[in-house]
Amino acid sequence: MELHIDIRWLLERQTEVLSKHPSVHDFSSLVAVVARHRVNTPQVGVTVDNAWRAAALMHAVIRLRPLPARNALYGAAIAVAYMDATGKGIDPPYGALIDLARDIEAGHTDGYDAAARIRTWRI
Repeated sequence: MELHIDIRWLLERQTEVLSKHPSVHDFSSLVAVVARHRVNTPQVGVTVDNAWRAAALMHAVIRLRPLPARNALYGAAIAVAYMDATGKGIDPPYGALIDLARDIEAGHTDGYDAAARIRTWRI
């Protein structure tokens, strides 16, 4: 299933995930997050790659930091919510999602690597 989200969807997930609801620091970052996930899949012969889209969302949120704090948590939650919304839930091993968020934040993992990890967690 191909699912394109918008800023409203991102803000709804923010409300669900972050109890104190930090206000968005940079709305232009959210616009970039939405645009990045809409880019056609990077895999040849694959028409819809939800793992890529989830990874693009997570990577962009963590790297662009639209919130004043807790962007890694928000990015991870967005990736999980996106996969669930597409009917392709994930079940990462204990600590794997945290490790992925840290690797993205440190600049050690790009969107392609994040997508590869997410693909291995599909249920």
